[in-house]
Amino acid sequence: MNRRSAGLAAWTLAILITGLVLSQFRPAAAQDGAATASAGDPTDWRQDQLAWRAQRERELAAPDGWLTLVGLEWLKPGINSFGAAADNQIQVHAKAPDHLGLLTVIGTPPGGKIVQLLAPREGFPPEFEVDGSPAREGPLAVEGGKPSTLSWRGLTMVVLDRGDRYVLRIKDASSPTRTGFRGLHWFEPDPRYRVTARWIPFSPPRIERIPTVLGTTLNLPAPGLAEFKLDGRTLRLEPVIEGGEQDKLFFILRDATSQSTTYEGGRFLHTGLPDHGLDQPGQLTLDFNQLYNPPCAYTPYATCPLPPEQNRLPVSLEAGEQRYPH
Repeated sequence: MNRRSAGLAAWTLAILITGLVLSQFRPAAAQDGAATASAGDPTDWRQDQLAWRAQRERELAAPDGWLTLVGLEWLKPGINSFGAAADNQIQVHAKAPDHLGLLTVIGTPPGGKIVQLLAPREGFPPEFEVDGSPAREGPLAVEGGKPSTLSWRGLTMVVLDRGDRYVLRIKDASSPTRTGFRGLHWFEPDPRYRVTARWIPFSPPRIERIPTVLGTTLNLPAPGLAEFKLDGRTLRLEPVIEGGEQDKLFFILRDATSQSTTYEGGRFLHTGLPDHGLDQPGQLTLDFNQLYNPPCAYTPYATCPLPPEQNRLPVSLEAGEQRYPH
């Protein structure tokens, strides 16, 4: 296998294995390509921007949105009891039965680990479900796009694979963060921040190491660079590809406003593909009015990617979502 073929194979594999990691951060509004009206019609463009923002807020405040996240607990090898009582290895800080169950991590990596759900000594509590059916003992799905969902009334939990470890993510529809939500803060829509970029493809595509808030790194496929001008300066951003999303680009970036008015950890932007595809030079529209905050801006229990060095811009992008007031 020559170098180009090996690079393409690695890039394809990275797309497949990172789908679950990143797809959790993408709002449906971005998936649907909302707010695509031409900047040539200012009234329609502004209305589309406002509609996109309203949809973003609805998703964030939904019963399973990021404002409901109340826990992120690492599982240790062996038995991990979980429930509201203090004698559990994992205490659920929400209204819940004292003992929900046991999550048992069995085996050794690579490929040998499984996570199994077992009943507590008194049995599973009433209304405790796995994927919408009464809870039963057995292995849980923890990889791929559809991990098993454990639920009790407004409480939902999933076990996620994070490299060679597993983590229990806990959401509560009655969390104070959600019930106290009063909306997001935005810069005024400004067509000046909707720019046409020159697409410069990598040949072959690269695998980029993206840092995370956990101190780990993600190996993500990077197909090229978007080069654009803003206020007379030539700037570049490098997007990555989310697993399974062949028709979108994902930009993880930070700009000078992170020191004052926007989230310190950076913001996200989704776009369509360049007009001539990923592997040919072309053009790409970047609408920074649709910059939005990662989940870590609202809760300490999320695991978010951070902007790589090349995506830390020295200019201020006074567009999109502002810092969330806690």
